[in-house]
Amino acid sequence: MALVPARHRVSKPVRRHIAAPWWFAAPAMLLFAFVVLVPSTRGVYYAFTDWDGLDPRFSFVGLDNFGAMFRDPDAVQAIWHTLLIAVAVTVIQNGFGLLLALGVNSVIKSRNVLRVFLFAPAVVTPIVTAYLWRNLLSPEGAVNSLLGAVGLGSWQQDWLGDPDIALWSVVGVVVWQFGGYSMVIFLAGLQSVPKEIYEAADIDGAGPFRRFWSVTRPLLAPALTINLMLSIIGGIKLFDQVYALTGGGPGHATDTLSTLIYKDAFTLGEFGYSIALAVVLTIIVAVASAGQYFFLSRNERASS
Repeated sequence: MALVPARHRVSKPVRRHIAAPWWFAAPAMLLFAFVVLVPSTRGVYYAFTDWDGLDPRFSFVGLDNFGAMFRDPDAVQAIWHTLLIAVAVTVIQNGFGLLLALGVNSVIKSRNVLRVFLFAPAVVTPIVTAYLWRNLLSPEGAVNSLLGAVGLGSWQQDWLGDPDIALWSVVGVVVWQFGGYSMVIFLAGLQSVPKEIYEAADIDGAGPFRRFWSVTRPLLAPALTINLMLSIIGGIKLFDQVYALTGGGPGHATDTLSTLIYKDAFTLGEFGYSIALAVVLTIIVAVASAGQYFFLSRNERASS
């Protein structure tokens, strides 16, 4: 084999990774600082004042707003309701979404149509959905009428007026609307699982439950992480559905931190106190998100 003389050899160009200049990101960083960071920083400052939202004169009160918050039974109850709704929505919505995803991932002929219908509520504005269900769940609404028509009159309830079940009615509406959203994410995860793995599990004699637990569940870890993050954050910040369905009532039976912030700021004019509530809400979201992401990412790495 003849050797190519050195003068005829063509050397390949060396590709060097050139970092993009940081100033490409400067416009976006400035916009983010102007729209998010500056207003947020000023808002945190007002949480330590007695500002009423109108008078330019206000006083610095230190931690008084935060101390008053934890002495206020309505605020403590709102924090409890916020956490309860977030946990309930996260567990029920993801369980429901996973079941739907497993159902429409089968070989049934109508699976594509079912996917569209099950996902459709997620694209409807939450406030529209809430007003629709407020009419359906009223004492003379379609839900009670249907129960009476099928002989289940004893199950008829004042779904949004009974303090014992109003909160769970709100949870049910949220799950009904966003269960299809979780379904789509789980479905994407299911369709990314190689069929060869299922075939190997069948050869090894694994049954349906064993296939799900040993094959499907570990490979769904990324989809589960995304779904849990979205649902826990959405549940903590929930406002539209609660306010449109019950207004936080009856009494304060369904008040969350978001509805209490709105009432204290725009009804009572206690802007400093309401901003302190918003700071606590932000801390809860940050802690829940970071803790959940840390735990799930470790679990995801262990499953892979």
